[in-house]
Amino acid sequence: MAKQYLNHSVEILSSAESHYKSNRTGIDSISLFGYQNQYNLSEGFPLLTTKRVPIKAITHELIWFLRGDTNIKYLVDNDVHIWDDNSFQHYLKAQNLEGDLAKYSDGWIKAKQEFIENIKENSEFSKRYGNLGDIYGAQWRKWKTSEGKEIDQLGDIVEMIQNKPSSRRIIVSAWNPEEVPNMALPPCHTLYHINVADGKLDLQLYQRSCDMFLGVPFNIASYAMLTQILAQQANLKLGRFIHTFGDSHFYCGEGNRGKWYENNLEKLKEKVRVVRDSENISKIPRCFRLD
Repeated sequence: MAKQYLNHSVEILSSAESHYKSNRTGIDSISLFGYQNQYNLSEGFPLLTTKRVPIKAITHELIWFLRGDTNIKYLVDNDVHIWDDNSFQHYLKAQNLEGDLAKYSDGWIKAKQEFIENIKENSEFSKRYGNLGDIYGAQWRKWKTSEGKEIDQLGDIVEMIQNKPSSRRIIVSAWNPEEVPNMALPPCHTLYHINVADGKLDLQLYQRSCDMFLGVPFNIASYAMLTQILAQQANLKLGRFIHTFGDSHFYCGEGNRGKWYENNLEKLKEKVRVVRDSENISKIPRCFRLD
């Protein structure tokens, strides 16, 4: 299963369709728009071994989403810190303090540590400042309508999988345009769509922004796990996890390092193209070997 991830990575670094792109974070990227991988979950769980994938963090984050939770206290209490930076930056923005601390400076890091400690130890502080806005969990379980009602998208699709499995409308969307400006991070994995056929459940994810090194291995495992949960709820067999990508990318680094990639991208692509062919397999760097 790792071959698909590795092939995709090579494609980003060699395709004529990939480009050097500036980024809101100040760390530019090599990006490819539009790609798809499929994993047959009946053959096993797609946990990549090309890098460490934190299964504990994946499990707790998915539980957090399924609960409809958007406050990081549950994660912090379970020693999962993948949302700490987003939460702290969201807090600084809400307090009009963003300009006071340079992101990732020593002062910023110390203040973030104090913030997380307060989230863990001070219940009133965590209730007031630990919320990330209406991110994934809120949209999955508590989508707000203009009439002031809430829609439990996840509950609805479980019911549909069980009672209307042939429907083409078994969809959960995390992208709520009205709420996006108020979220600590607009949803990267924006929508998933369920298909049931021949007693098997397939799940297709559309992911708009895909950090290939840090995020994608995590996302593959998380949505494979979600597929298993949904299939189990309806006593169905596992089918495919289909991962559809918008902008998939590798970050280049800041300053001179980023500029080097911008100035030498075509040379890099040419070298990767040369070694990606099977006849040159012995020359492929270990991180790009596909066997």
